Order: sequence, then structure tokens, then C-alpha cells
Amino acid sequence: MRVIHEMKFVARLSSGADEWSCPACGRRVTLRRLPDPELTVLDPGDESAVHVGVIEPEARAAAAAEKYGLGPVQNIPRPPSPPAPDAEDRRWLAEIGIDWDGGAAA
Repeated sequence: MRVIHEMKFVARLSSGADEWSCPACGRRVTLRRLPDPELTVLDPGDESAVHVGVIEPEARAAAAAEKYGLGPVQNIPRPPSPPAPDAEDRRWLAEIGIDWDGGAAA
């Protein structure tokens, strides 16, 4: 069974497109409706998950997921980010040509 994440409506943009975000994996998209539909992925998030978005309450999202055979909606927390390198690691990174603080190779 595939993991299903529920997309949340964020805002209607000045372009008329809607912005949607997945709180479980960070996926962000804009969706422009008819007559000129367009989907733009701003952040792919978990591309292996099925994303379902409805403006109606969460119970409707779960019903829609089941209707299409996607199973129950699951909100899986994102793993924590690894810690930033300490001073010793930063020295080693600098030795091999990586400027951690500036984000560019030295």
C-alpha cells in the first residue's frame, strides 16, 4: 500500500493559481484551474508518496483516497535534519575545498 499525504491549501496567489503544501514531507505546488490548467512543483517533497488535496474537511480527503483505492491518509513526520558540522568538521571541509558557511567551494 502506498503512503498518502494530504495537501493543505495555503493561499490563492495574485496570478490566480492556488498554492498547496504537504505538512508531512514539504511538497509545495501551485495549481492553476481551468480554462488554462497548470501544475508547477515548487518543492518535490516525498515523490514516492501519493498526494491528495481537497478544500473540504479531512474526512472528505480520506473518503476520496479510499474511493480511488489509495488507502487511508497517513501523516508521517519528516525526519530531523542532521546537525551542522562542528569547528573540527568545518576545518576538515575547508581543507578539502568546501566552504560550509559560504555554501561554495573554496
